[in-house]
Amino acid sequence: MGHVVIATWKAKPGERDRIMTILREMTPGNRSEPKNVQFQAHVSAVDPDTFVLYEHYTDESGYEEHRATQAFQERVLGEAINLLADRKVETFMPVEDLP
Repeated sequence: MGHVVIATWKAKPGERDRIMTILREMTPGNRSEPKNVQFQAHVSAVDPDTFVLYEHYTDESGYEEHRATQAFQERVLGEAINLLADRKVETFMPVEDLP
């Protein structure tokens, strides 16, 4: 039914703008992936250094395929991770898929 990933990123002091650039540049490509249902990056209204990424894929393999892309490897793992003070990634499944 779907696979949802919610990632929370906390930028290191002074790195907010670089994180914003990475997210803005990656969003169109993320949204065009075949198994992507929705991708939306948000910034906190009370803490401008905190970002939440909402990612919805058709299934778990869609997320794994996303993580295997050159863009993810280079921009997220190779660049963004170094700009973050904290990163939390959680996965969710629809309630109707549970027994």
